[in-house]
Amino acid sequence: MTAVDLPAVPRVLIAEADPWSRDLLKQVLLNVRCDARLDVCADGQHAATLLGEKTYDLILADWELPGVDGLSLLRSVRQKRRSLPFILLSSRNDSASVREALPLAPTAYLTRPLNMESLTQRLQDLLLNEGESVYCEIPPLAPGMTLPTFLERRREVCDGAPLRVDVKAAVQRSLGPEGLDLKQLEGQVHSDPQITAVLIAAANSAGYHGTPVQTLSEALHKLVPGQSMNLILGLALKHNVVLGDPGLVAYAERHWQLSQDSADYARRLARMLELDHERCYSACILHRLGDLALLRCLEDWRQGGGALDDQTIGESLDAFGAAYGSALRTRWRLPLELRQLIAGIYSLEGGVYSREALVVNLAVQMARLTEHEGLEELAGSKTARLLKVGLPELTRVRKT
Repeated sequence: MTAVDLPAVPRVLIAEADPWSRDLLKQVLLNVRCDARLDVCADGQHAATLLGEKTYDLILADWELPGVDGLSLLRSVRQKRRSLPFILLSSRNDSASVREALPLAPTAYLTRPLNMESLTQRLQDLLLNEGESVYCEIPPLAPGMTLPTFLERRREVCDGAPLRVDVKAAVQRSLGPEGLDLKQLEGQVHSDPQITAVLIAAANSAGYHGTPVQTLSEALHKLVPGQSMNLILGLALKHNVVLGDPGLVAYAERHWQLSQDSADYARRLARMLELDHERCYSACILHRLGDLALLRCLEDWRQGGGALDDQTIGESLDAFGAAYGSALRTRWRLPLELRQLIAGIYSLEGGVYSREALVVNLAVQMARLTEHEGLEELAGSKTARLLKVGLPELTRVRKT
């Protein structure tokens, strides 16, 4: 495909089995051509069916697709359209695999972890004329749309929370002479609920096996450094990852701070009690994810022409925040053990709870106290008694 035969609006097929890699490819492509007509699938047979039904201007396919693999798709395409741009993605970087693919003339053969700059440049060359850029207006709200209906519809498809951390700066500060320093990167992004959730979810996706990952540190070490970096940078490409409305920003800052204070208290309490402090930290940093995701959807509402004020924001959080959090944790398939620990933050009614669940519940209660409120009542609570934590211990945790 050359500049003279570019379609007005290109149709693109992405075939990628891993959901987080699939989402990353989608975001990189839409960042280049936000108007692209995009079909996305997770297996080779579905991709083959789509190729038989539609005419595409570009295909991105993973060699390791289940069913019909990406190389077989490329072979089938080349039998019909020799010049159709086809980017083959693969974890195979050995010379034998390259020699097997090259006779089928892929437009590009990209190995994982992907070089994001190289991928972006190739997509720009294939989907844009020289000097061209594409601007996509934000679509207005449908006539008669109410905010409760809008939020109810968005609950199952929302992209998560806005970003607290400047991801480009965080990655840049974590790059050293020998590549990405995972410990440094963890220190840069550990306060961001969205990054934490996405990396944990990605590390537990179908492409990775073994013990469920429940902390940011575990996720960073299970994902290869390049994949971690790509997923983090890919988050910055998404719509409304930075809030623009001052009222929404103020609410987000409060939820971020509550999450951070809770997580810090949980880590200290857990260490004092010789429990899994990183799991407790993780649960607390994620427990306001739904409220933050809702704020991001309210930004979409505002940009679509909807009215927004402080009362509306507060009422929306009360009505939908918990449901958004539950939907996200389920849809992103966060480990059941981590979800149960987060649930312990909100309720300890009935049942038998782990000591870690008691820790996170107590930590959030501490974080909600103002600086002028004492710890005496909290020290006498059922949660503190079950943990055998008194006023001296809580005072030490607060002052640490």
